[in-house]
This record gives sequence, structure tokens and C-alpha cells, in this order.
Amino acid sequence: RAINPAIEKGQIEGGFVQGAGWLTIEEVNWKSNGELTTHSPSTYKIPAVNDTPEKFNVKIFKNLNKENVVNKSKTTGEPPLMLGMSVFFAIKDAIASVVNYKIIPNLNAPATPEAILLSINDIKKKL
Repeated sequence: RAINPAIEKGQIEGGFVQGAGWLTIEEVNWKSNGELTTHSPSTYKIPAVNDTPEKFNVKIFKNLNKENVVNKSKTTGEPPLMLGMSVFFAIKDAIASVVNYKIIPNLNAPATPEAILLSINDIKKKL
């Protein structure tokens, strides 16, 4: 059960946005000498308010947790991070649709705009 539904919904939304950011915009880069170039807020992009979906439906599962834990509660902070994978795989599916799903695109995380464009160009060449 939700101990505080408003906080738990916020945790779910925040975890999703964090996971989506991790897999789409949070790119780590180094110089050839090994020096990290994405080391500050000005060089390392993280999700912002405008990266949150306009429509975001969250529903809390109402059944009690059968495990013997404090207040029969469930965690809501970390698991939603993995929901961000749905964004990555939706992008990968959209790229595959460019060639009518004849080729599975090569796309590594993070799926930055540059990585997406390179992936599209790569699959077009393989046709």
C-alpha cells in the first residue's frame, strides 16, 4: 500500500525520468589522454523539467505487500529507473521502422540525437 501516495508517485515519475535520461542524454566523454570532458553541469546533460512527458499516468498498485516488511510497504524509488528502458527501446523500434523492420538497428546507450541519426544512416546503407 502507498504510505504517502503523492510522494510515491513523485518517486515513480522521478525514477522514470532519471532512467530515460540515463539512456538518452547522459553521455560521458573523454579526451584521447583520458581526461573527462563531461565533468560539470555545463558539460554533462541531465534531464530537466521539459524532458518529462506531457502526459504521465501513474497508478499505485493497491494490494498489500505480503512480505514481512515495515508497514507492508514496497519500494518506489529505484525500480522505476528501469522504466527508462522503455524509452530507449521505443527509439530503437522507431529506427527499425525506417526500413520496415528488415534490419535490427545498432544503437548503444545513450541514444543521443547524434547516435540516433548515425543508426538511421547505418541501417539505410545496409538495404
